[in-house]
Amino acid sequence: MTIQTFVVGPLQNNCYLLADEASGRAAVIDPGLQCEPVLEAVRAGGLRLECVILTHAHFDHVCGIGLFTAAGAAGVLLHPDDLPLLGTAPETARFFGYTIPAPPNPSRLVREGDRIQVGGASLTVLETPGHTPGGISLLAGESVFVGDTLFAGSVGRTDLAGGSSSLLIRSIRTKLLALPDETVVYPGHGPATTIGAERRDNPFLQGRG
Repeated sequence: MTIQTFVVGPLQNNCYLLADEASGRAAVIDPGLQCEPVLEAVRAGGLRLECVILTHAHFDHVCGIGLFTAAGAAGVLLHPDDLPLLGTAPETARFFGYTIPAPPNPSRLVREGDRIQVGGASLTVLETPGHTPGGISLLAGESVFVGDTLFAGSVGRTDLAGGSSSLLIRSIRTKLLALPDETVVYPGHGPATTIGAERRDNPFLQGRG
């Protein structure tokens, strides 16, 4: 599986394009504002877009869904506990000074342990709430896509609706720090890191596993 990272929009979101080279199937994770370069990469690579996967439903991670469904993405995947956030995404965007279209409803609701196939590649859903009630991470081999749960040297904010600092730290401790140190962490913003680096150096996680 190949992984391409696109930093998109004024909020500098990481949008990920995953492709299974053998089958030419692909998935997009967290399409934010101004995701046209991601769609161009899909077309340039002759890829068939299987689905759009949302690690959570904050507006800056969902506002590009329609771009990909219009281009043929077969499904939109989200945890059910974030459905209310998805429904209020345009209103929340306006509060922050942005205008976005109403995102389409998900075609599949995913939960802990579910597998998402992208050609011959498989992603496993880990429930990692705290930043949002239905936040998930996606484990793919030695890589994990964590949305806004964990960052290089930091953790996700919990002061927005539905956030919980205690639940966030529990999710990181029980689901993410349980992974091998060499696991590469792909966050929703900022640079990639590893579980080992965050276990060792992240000031929010000291003494937490």
